[in-house]
Amino acid sequence: MSTVQSVTVRAHQHETLDALAWRKLGATAGHVEATLAANPGLAKLAADIPEGQAVRLVKAPEAARPTVYLWT
Repeated sequence: MSTVQSVTVRAHQHETLDALAWRKLGATAGHVEATLAANPGLAKLAADIPEGQAVRLVKAPEAARPTVYLWT
């Protein structure tokens, strides 16, 4: 069972959600979607989050990578 990791951060002036995720998590794939799901109403602000707005950033779990066996 995996636990969801999250951190609450404050946005900089004219920051977008993907820029905020990149700044704090170093990636956007999956994290933006998980953050939008965890913050109702954030989608309306995601293109220009007000300065100082608290956002609960959620770190998405890593996708499971399939194992490839070369010899069976």
